[in-house]
Amino acid sequence: MSPELTVLALAGLLQTAQFAAYSVAANRQIGTRIAMGPRDDAPSLTGYAGRLQRALNNHFEGLILFTLAVVVVTLGDKGSGMTAALAWIYLISRVIYVPAYAFGWVPWRSVIWGIGFAATNLMILAALF
Repeated sequence: MSPELTVLALAGLLQTAQFAAYSVAANRQIGTRIAMGPRDDAPSLTGYAGRLQRALNNHFEGLILFTLAVVVVTLGDKGSGMTAALAWIYLISRVIYVPAYAFGWVPWRSVIWGIGFAATNLMILAALF
């Protein structure tokens, strides 16, 4: 398996871990009765649980673009040391982004997000040239 595909698989596992952390925090905040119900009138999550939820949603969004980058690099047979390094930079930034968001590291959360976003776009550009 290529390094880019390996990182994509690990990013999927990171998303699973983020979902678990968010679920635990949300259940602690709103209780299992509401969490297990239909959530027709679910309360908004606040504080730590709300930040974990938003970090998870952000990863869903970022993972779409990163998956596209990996597919283009892989199917275009454009994998290189640079694209592998960029993939790892993306993953490392996403791992660091979770506590940065959860604990409100300002402005570092945005800087960390920007690094991962840039790495993803550079992978796409590398596949084009």
